[in-house]
Amino acid sequence: MTRRRTAPTRRQFLHAMGRAGGYSATYLSMQAMGLLCDPATAQTTKPDLPTGSGIGKHVIILGAGIAGLVSAFELRRAGYRVTIFEARDRVGGRVWSLRDGDRVEQIDRPDQICRFSQGLYMNAGAARLPTAHRTILGYAKQFDVPLEVMVNVDRSTRWDYRGNEVEDRQAINDTKGRIAELLEKSLAGDSLDTAMTLDDKEKLKTYLRLWGALGKDGSYSGSSRAGYKVAPGGYAHPPQPMDPLTLHRIIEDGFWSGNVSFEEVFEQQAPMFQPIGGMDRIAEALHQQVRDHVRLHTPVEGVDQLEHGVRVVLADGRMVEGDYVLCTLPATMVKRLKMQLSPAKKTALANTAYGISTKVAWEAPRFWQDVGIMGGLAFTDQPSVQVWYPSGDWYNPRGVLMAAYSSGSYYGDAVAKFAAMTADQRFAITKDVLERMHPGKSGLLEKPLTVSWTQTPWSEGVAAEWKSEQRATDYAELCRPEGRVFFAGEHLSYIGSWQEGAALSAFEAIKLLARRVADDHVVTLKKA
Repeated sequence: MTRRRTAPTRRQFLHAMGRAGGYSATYLSMQAMGLLCDPATAQTTKPDLPTGSGIGKHVIILGAGIAGLVSAFELRRAGYRVTIFEARDRVGGRVWSLRDGDRVEQIDRPDQICRFSQGLYMNAGAARLPTAHRTILGYAKQFDVPLEVMVNVDRSTRWDYRGNEVEDRQAINDTKGRIAELLEKSLAGDSLDTAMTLDDKEKLKTYLRLWGALGKDGSYSGSSRAGYKVAPGGYAHPPQPMDPLTLHRIIEDGFWSGNVSFEEVFEQQAPMFQPIGGMDRIAEALHQQVRDHVRLHTPVEGVDQLEHGVRVVLADGRMVEGDYVLCTLPATMVKRLKMQLSPAKKTALANTAYGISTKVAWEAPRFWQDVGIMGGLAFTDQPSVQVWYPSGDWYNPRGVLMAAYSSGSYYGDAVAKFAAMTADQRFAITKDVLERMHPGKSGLLEKPLTVSWTQTPWSEGVAAEWKSEQRATDYAELCRPEGRVFFAGEHLSYIGSWQEGAALSAFEAIKLLARRVADDHVVTLKKA
């Protein structure tokens, strides 16, 4: 007796798809099946501080990064007196744009001097703005900071894996084709729950054939989406399609990695934006609003809590008193302050790990535009991880090419190895990668510059890396005030490593501070 095969359930199908294609394929297919609804757009709101509510109160802010500048601006609007102490000779923190003449200091490394041509710059830290980051985009609009589209994805870039060069469009679309081919086969599985209807199956087959450019028989034999050996032309010049990558090569070369679904990451979805002239334009616009209250070149050594206020001890021995402190320093620096902290706070600080990020930039004539690359990222299996092409300023004959953006725990110890290298070793690796991607062009690279945030004074790490289980313990503890000391920064948000997270955490800290001010006022009235 022949056993009847039942249609696969939605659950089975999505499990099979997840095994074959990972998150991106699963998400897109769930969307096609109507199983996803639009996510809620919950967001921290700006603190609604009554005008004049801060009059007579002095808040000392530690750090002039985005969290510090936002805090100062919003507190000033409510009448607070603010003073910002910043150890560096600039504002912005990990928002740092380097131009001609700027000095790059790295711990235990020789100083570098930026020598880029007039108008060119390197965004050593923050470098893009997602449309979802409405707070930072709102400040850019409020202060008339001009923006331009940042090209995050360009299908003409090349990927460098195992010594093989493949165009982005082929790596992406051949991978989709092979995944779709596997998914179509998975529709024949047995049922465990409510079975998919025949109509479900037919709709999914139609979708998979469109998504993966499959033939009528469900097989993948290549697609014009992957590009051409010979591009189509006029008259008798038909295109010659690329030979499709095999599934074996896709797996071996590592195209299953996060790079395939990079543009599906929430913060990387098009369109992306950047301030014209450098990412630091937004930080500088905030700075202009509070310039008279910012003290650069002023490291802080410690904080003392007094009966009715606080005393900040500066590195040069001076002492400044105020009513409250809002500390926006990264945890790497907070743990070094001489400050009375609870055992729980000390433990949380000790448990806070920071990620590694290293960049290498070269100035060069825009040879990449000769092959149709007008921005976007290319990927490599070398420890330099990414090549990032400049967006905008298309007619400038020269540009700054980010030849390495080595960051992220996904890449294992490669990122740490790259950060540990000397500047010359980093330059050599990036030059080799670019030579493979652009044969004969590496000799045009000049004026290299490199920054590693692990080696950058007053940061010593690029962003906090929280484990999910830490959110209810260490993370929650660091969000709590310590007496009259409040805390903010990207590490105290769920949007870590982004300016948006820093700004939204500042909002939360300001709300707590305003509540404390109101409570202290009530206590004072009762005593009177």
